[in-house]
Amino acid sequence: MDNTVADQGASRVEAAQTEDGAPHDLHGNSPAAWTAVAIVLIAFTIGAIAMVLGPNWVLFWISVGIAVLGALAGKVLQLLGFGVPTDGHH
Repeated sequence: MDNTVADQGASRVEAAQTEDGAPHDLHGNSPAAWTAVAIVLIAFTIGAIAMVLGPNWVLFWISVGIAVLGALAGKVLQLLGFGVPTDGHH
């Protein structure tokens, strides 16, 4: 068992490099990702408020719908070209 945790981490870093050796900075930092995260965060906040207020099940299920719409919005924006490029070029 020569493979230490540090070696595994180093191999992951090497795997996350482009052909020219530059490290990938592709951690979802895109308009599509930020839009999805913002909408889902708002939805979870509304859902939490709904649970504190009773619970208010109608408001809770509305927040679930908003969260689903946020995920779909992120995917649609990614397909429209606002996501992180998948070819390794920035």
